[in-house]
Amino acid sequence: MNNRSYIVIDLSDTDKVLFSQVSQSSAQSMRRNLANTQGLLSYSVTPSFVTSGSLPIVGDVMNQTEALALLATAAWSEPMPEE
Repeated sequence: MNNRSYIVIDLSDTDKVLFSQVSQSSAQSMRRNLANTQGLLSYSVTPSFVTSGSLPIVGDVMNQTEALALLATAAWSEPMPEE
């Protein structure tokens, strides 16, 4: 079972992310929405910048199922071409 948590942040806030505390290695490795305005971070232990509130998150903390559902939305994924 995946015990990771997932959060969405505004890309303008990536300077507040301590990448040593999340699964992504840099802002470039984050999954981004199609508008390139938000990114998805994942972690196993809640990062200090989340608990302190120094990094505002968009929406709620998600589990894997919720994060996958978000990534499947039109804002995050190109529609599959019809054959």
